[in-house]
Amino acid sequence: MKNITSPLILVDGSSYLFRAYHAMPNLTNPEGHPTGAIYGVINMLKRLIADYQPDFMGVIFDAKGKTFRHERYTDYKANRPPMPDDLREQIAPLHQMIAALGLPIYAIEGVEADDVIGTLARQANEQGIETVISTGDKDLAQLVTEHVTLIDTMKNAKLDVPGIKEKFGVPPEHIIDFLALMGDSVDNIPGVPGVGNKTALALLENYPGIEAIYENLESVPQLTIRGAKSLAKKLQDNREMAYLSRELATIKTDVTLDFTLEQLKISKPDSDALLALYDEFGFRTWLNQLNKNTAEEEKPQPQKGEYHTVFTQAEFDELLKKIRNADLVAFDTETTSLNYMDAELVGISVSYEPAKAYYIPLAHDYEGAPTQLDRDSVLSAFKPLLEDASQRKFVGQNLKYDMHILQNYGITMQAIRDDTMLASYVYNSVANRHDMDTLAAKHLNHTTIHFEDIAGKGKKQLTFNQIALEDAAPYAAEDADVTLQLQQVLINKLEETSSTLSSVYRDIELQVMPVLMRMEHHGVAIDRERLDTQSQEIAVKLEQLQQDAFELAGSEFNLGSPKQLQSVLYDDLALPIIKKTPKGQPSTAEDVLQELAETYDLPKKILEYRSLSKLKSTYTDKLPEQINSRTGRVHTSYHQAVAATGRLSSSDPNLQNIPIKTAEGRRIRQAFIAPEGYKIVAADYSQIELRIMAHLSKDASLLDAFSQNRDIHRATASEIFGVTEDEVDAEQRRRAKAVNFGLIYGMSAFGLAKQLHVARDEAQHYIHTYFARYPGVETYMENTRQQAKEKGYVETLVGRRLYLPEIKASNAMRRKAAERTAINAPMQGTAADIIKLAMIQVDKWLTENMPETKMIMQVHDELVFEVPEKHFETFKPAIRDIMVSALPLDVPLLVDIGDGLHWDDAH
Repeated sequence: MKNITSPLILVDGSSYLFRAYHAMPNLTNPEGHPTGAIYGVINMLKRLIADYQPDFMGVIFDAKGKTFRHERYTDYKANRPPMPDDLREQIAPLHQMIAALGLPIYAIEGVEADDVIGTLARQANEQGIETVISTGDKDLAQLVTEHVTLIDTMKNAKLDVPGIKEKFGVPPEHIIDFLALMGDSVDNIPGVPGVGNKTALALLENYPGIEAIYENLESVPQLTIRGAKSLAKKLQDNREMAYLSRELATIKTDVTLDFTLEQLKISKPDSDALLALYDEFGFRTWLNQLNKNTAEEEKPQPQKGEYHTVFTQAEFDELLKKIRNADLVAFDTETTSLNYMDAELVGISVSYEPAKAYYIPLAHDYEGAPTQLDRDSVLSAFKPLLEDASQRKFVGQNLKYDMHILQNYGITMQAIRDDTMLASYVYNSVANRHDMDTLAAKHLNHTTIHFEDIAGKGKKQLTFNQIALEDAAPYAAEDADVTLQLQQVLINKLEETSSTLSSVYRDIELQVMPVLMRMEHHGVAIDRERLDTQSQEIAVKLEQLQQDAFELAGSEFNLGSPKQLQSVLYDDLALPIIKKTPKGQPSTAEDVLQELAETYDLPKKILEYRSLSKLKSTYTDKLPEQINSRTGRVHTSYHQAVAATGRLSSSDPNLQNIPIKTAEGRRIRQAFIAPEGYKIVAADYSQIELRIMAHLSKDASLLDAFSQNRDIHRATASEIFGVTEDEVDAEQRRRAKAVNFGLIYGMSAFGLAKQLHVARDEAQHYIHTYFARYPGVETYMENTRQQAKEKGYVETLVGRRLYLPEIKASNAMRRKAAERTAINAPMQGTAADIIKLAMIQVDKWLTENMPETKMIMQVHDELVFEVPEKHFETFKPAIRDIMVSALPLDVPLLVDIGDGLHWDDAH
């Protein structure tokens, strides 16, 4: 072993396990088995191997059961909560995966992983073998020597002897004394009461270790440190505890091991075992990397791209001829900005056969850039092809952006065949990402050139026009090539999976895309002065709320700091702790403050402050900054491929989250104004999800109530409280409304009781009575749960799918959440389908009959328009007719329409 050139790597597997569990999101495989910790640990191990290329490596875990430290001190680690069930489930498969990677893995009973690592590190150190210990545990700092270093893979931090001194304030040989004096709350090592970090450091600066401190206690009061006079007595009174703490903190380096350093040699991975494990736990990328030709995946292998840069007119003419004759052409633009209204076109890339693509540079303007074709001439040549709706030959990735760019140059792109982002989204909306890099890795087994690879990162990142063509051209051409190949894979997957799914893609998502583009491009008129005034008024209110909070707290603190708020609420005011964070700290989350606010004034003030502060920073301050200088309007971006249920989301600005129930939120809506000669018209589906529930459940009472256009909340109150509809009072209607909406979101009796501020038994009575009066709803819910478990997904009325990877999860909480999603998703998803279908039909009608009228916003179940006053009376009934007939149901759809000079008036 002495002749090895790479270092010995010792991994603190238990440290890895807990850090990965808390750092990773709640990932699961298709069967609902938790996988986040497994993924995090394996990912870190792979990175270690890549960084160090070791020949010898050991992954050490804590064994089950107590150790010698528990025998020595019964309260050792007593504060640690039990291991979460969803983490415990991951340990066995993680160990299997590590072993299958060919990595030696050990857990020795009676000692901790630290002790095994300490023993191996000592053995290696004695042989002069360079050793790297990978951990996030500070205790292991005591093992660092000239030949032993620590590496924290998560933080990418490496600590040698000087590094330990710089980080902890003491050298490695005094880490044990440091821990013995100040204790360790994580392991429940008591230390000396009253001795904290600073005092421990000060003592060790004056005395070389704990024994020297106790040999010289009489000199401690003369030290120039805070509390020195009483410190000697504290040390004297807790001498036994200090020495016990040192014993507990000392890592054993003489554990009897049944293996040697030579047995830590990494062996060849067991490919068959890894293939099975990666497949079982849903690690598709690793599966692809391990065996590209596995029959299970059957993914096409990308050919090495043949990419060309088009500089001359002759080359361009020849390319244009090929494009005209091609059946399918991938098209992509390269620009100066992600802001579609300000972006300038830098180049165009196209591909009409796999592994072959062309980049046409148009506006690279760095020093020494070669001569390029004239942008206007190239666009003029492309224009008839791109605008020919009868020749739908173009495919793109997030084509809506490219449509915006072309629109900036007077080209209305209509020759669209496919969009790979939307195809991926419809194929599986639960997949986290639908960007090109992710899709290429997932479906083509191909790692793309990333933008940061050619442009750099951060403030020094280049815009595309500044990037040298030798870097820019392959990147741009690859985009077109990959898009073409993805189209072939994804469209086949869609069609093979379900004809109705393919229809959702073609008849809804592809059709609504240009509608959204036109809405975005037109934008919304904003009253800057109104927002400026509101922003100033909110600033005054925030100042007053802050002063009120200071008075209630009895001291000044930063209202935006969770840590300071935590201290004020739970230490100073001793408010009850309702919930803790994953790290065991009292929570200051929104739901916790809301519960506390029912009894205490300070949390109520904090919530008011947070709400107003968010309104100010997100809207009243920011909206004026987002007004485009060229159009004088605000241009949002609608996202089709984000929400799993099919609902649209928006950003820059986010129009979906402007509150409507508060006066301040409504005032923001008043800043969304109509231009002169126009009015704002808002058309809003009324109770659409409840109507969809009636259709899906076929419940006779619900169908009857909606068919007769009765007030559904009053009708439900009548059923629940056993009174006539005329006798229902406002409070009964409010409770019935909570039941109606709560049940379609899968709310439990506990949740309903909390919302209504009633006893759980009373809430349960409401639910029982509701189901007794509407038995079809209960039957629908139970059938939906069962079908979701059998199929692994639920569908909307038009066939959109929502996969439920945790519907069979062993963790009850996650399984119940998936069941609630299963019940609600068909309603929420169908509502999303209906409004998209309505948008498509409304847009068509406007184009043909009223082109001056513009659809300007879509917010939840509402469409907002700018309507010329001269068309006002004609417009309303026509739009209502289109919206109510967008998708026929067993109950009538109802649309409320309002109008005014601003959005708040119209809603």
